[in-house]
Amino acid sequence: MLRLLLRDDQWARIEPLLQGKAGDRGRTGADNRLFVEAVLWIARTGVPWRDLPAEFGTWNSVFRRFSRWADKGVWQKIFATLSQDADFGEVFLDSTIVRAHQHAAGASKKRYNKVLAVLVGD
Repeated sequence: MLRLLLRDDQWARIEPLLQGKAGDRGRTGADNRLFVEAVLWIARTGVPWRDLPAEFGTWNSVFRRFSRWADKGVWQKIFATLSQDADFGEVFLDSTIVRAHQHAAGASKKRYNKVLAVLVGD
């Protein structure tokens, strides 16, 4: 049993922005809501694409579709629409979800890049 993240009112707001609707050119998307739920599941859990549960479909198909939508700017349209009336009454930021790359700490800074950028900019 899948645990869905989107409520029906949220889905109704983003559904017209998605590709693959009936009436669009090309192939109709098999199930846009299930696909969006799969992407939200990946974002929420932070697991690799290969660990996507089978209920969402084949991980590679979901990833390729996600990548195509990213290239076409579909996700930017969705975020722009949803951010127009965002409710920031409660925002929680926890250090467990903000991560740096394992090599981000302790490395010496490369100063020559700044100098080179200044020289080239003149």
